[in-house]
Amino acid sequence: MTNENAMRRAIVLALNGSGYVSPNPLVGAVIIKNDEIISEGWHHKFGGKHAEIDAIDNASGIDLEGSTLVVNLEPCSHQGKTPPCTSAIIEKKFSKVIIGIKDPNPSVSGSGIDILKNAGIEIQTGILESDCRWLNRFFIKHITTEMPYVILKIAQSIDGCIATAKGESQWISGEESRNRTHRLRAFVDAVLIGKRTAEIDNPSLTVRNVTGRNPFRIILDSELSLSLSNKVFSDNEKYKVIIVCHENFRHSKKAENFRASWINILAVDEDDDSRLNLKSILKSLYSDYRIGSVLVEGGAGIFSSFARTNLIDELHVFISPKIIGNGIHSFDKYNISRLAYATNMKLVSSDLSGDDIHMILTCS
Repeated sequence: MTNENAMRRAIVLALNGSGYVSPNPLVGAVIIKNDEIISEGWHHKFGGKHAEIDAIDNASGIDLEGSTLVVNLEPCSHQGKTPPCTSAIIEKKFSKVIIGIKDPNPSVSGSGIDILKNAGIEIQTGILESDCRWLNRFFIKHITTEMPYVILKIAQSIDGCIATAKGESQWISGEESRNRTHRLRAFVDAVLIGKRTAEIDNPSLTVRNVTGRNPFRIILDSELSLSLSNKVFSDNEKYKVIIVCHENFRHSKKAENFRASWINILAVDEDDDSRLNLKSILKSLYSDYRIGSVLVEGGAGIFSSFARTNLIDELHVFISPKIIGNGIHSFDKYNISRLAYATNMKLVSSDLSGDDIHMILTCS
């Protein structure tokens, strides 16, 4: 078995933890002996055993001395919620560890590798490095910046409209695209929309039709004008709803009414354009709620604000084969005077999603 094939398997295993391990990284581990996989493991949930330990435990009764461990992220060397993985690797007398990428955490990066090398274990790094970085792009962003990774999800017509002029948007995209959106929701820590989208579409923002847990649900409502009758407040997970308001409303009667219903209130100041400060919101979501990734689902004003403040990490666009004409465009409120000021994106992938086209892009 090649190192690349073993690492691909580790990446597939790591994805089993999607939606459950944050703010920890996605990690999978493969143990090889005599050129055959003898055990596998992955990080199942936050606070649970790490992938390396899971693979070792799954090899119960097998002598691991002289075997090779393949893992997409550098093994940890510090005591956290679980003991350091490096100690178990040394104890089981592995002869080689193959690593996709170093731990991006500036305070620990490379220390696990150094400990294993000093114990006489052969180390090889950089196997499928770009794939391993993409797998843990959320973790890399928040551990190095203390801000969540931001994905914008847009469902639009072929002429760039997310709704008609009267605000009708259900449904521009097809069923397969909507199912993919639900998988995205299950993958991220939080979904974010603006007050107008909450009022017009009245979404629940939960995960449906696919397997996965519900993310936090965030609504930007500067004056706390939403009604408690909205769907987003009507289930048993109101404690995972966060309403972001202006600082002036932090201690208002409206805020107390929401808190009394177990709904979180996050108050922030305005930015220079008299809008809720998105950077402050993102920083608070990470520091206060440990939210490491956010899926922004609308509407045009919110999309425009994220573009204007250069806070987009990734963009998912579902393009439906419809022409709307005089409708609401995806970035209606994002106005530039020169082409040189345009936000440039890099295409990652493009494929069919039912009758729609699904494009994934990142900021270049």
